[in-house]
Amino acid sequence: MLDLYVNNENSKLKTVVLGTSEGFGDTPFIEDCYDPKSKESVKKGIYPTQADIKKEFDAILKVFEKYNIEVIRPEKIDNCNQVFARDVAFVIEDKFICSNIIEDREEEIYALQHKIINKINPKKVINLPEDSHVEGGDVMLYDDYIFVGTYRGDDYSSYKTARTNYKAVRMLREYFPNKIVVAFELKKDNDNPYESILHLDCCFQPVGDGKAIIYKEGFVFQDDVEFIENLFGKGNLFEVTKEEMYHMFPNIFSISPEVVISEKNFTRLNNQLRAWGITVEEVPYFEISKMGGLLRCTTMPLRREK
Repeated sequence: MLDLYVNNENSKLKTVVLGTSEGFGDTPFIEDCYDPKSKESVKKGIYPTQADIKKEFDAILKVFEKYNIEVIRPEKIDNCNQVFARDVAFVIEDKFICSNIIEDREEEIYALQHKIINKINPKKVINLPEDSHVEGGDVMLYDDYIFVGTYRGDDYSSYKTARTNYKAVRMLREYFPNKIVVAFELKKDNDNPYESILHLDCCFQPVGDGKAIIYKEGFVFQDDVEFIENLFGKGNLFEVTKEEMYHMFPNIFSISPEVVISEKNFTRLNNQLRAWGITVEEVPYFEISKMGGLLRCTTMPLRREK
């Protein structure tokens, strides 16, 4: 049986699922893309190849090996983008929540069945009702808190970038009554990557000891920004620009409070992390960013230290 435990974003990592480039297939047609960054990359003729992605995954694997972290990969599905493991499922405490992922990506959950789901106590596996939509990129853990990125507009169904609805927020409150579940409404746009926040981890993430990265303009309501400022303290927030959000600065990945993995070109962010006393393991992840996700998106922690 697999032992699960995740209570925050940065306790020492023990076991993680990393996406795979196997079976990636060719560049999709624009009409088959379901996020604005991918659409843009296809239009510009810069969509990454399988070889590009494998090279970047190899770089992060070396970091995981350096820190003795167990890595599990999904089983290959032919002609399927399985890069972003975070969205398919996620762990809260010792529960494994299967995401009600958008229809375009439904088959990805089957790639986890044999290696992971079948090895978990069935009582620990949660399948949310069909009308509760959620993806792991929208769920952020901070000890007593569960932060959830959502969209509550009446036009929810018109946005392919709206991945988590308020019904899922309510379900998480029911399943985890001991947690404070806080919903943040995010800005959505199907076509402009400068104006759309695909997931919460594209505009906000706790890091280190009581610090956080934030793109304030990604939130619909100023009250949500003020909540974060009051919880962390304004002096403990690193605010990214719109251009930095576009390049996915908030979407790094912590392997402990003292160590993060970050894109090697995030100079301003990486310097701030080091000023906070955090070791930064820099890797190339630029090609993967062309598909609308980065380091947190490609990783799904199964076990962190308590």
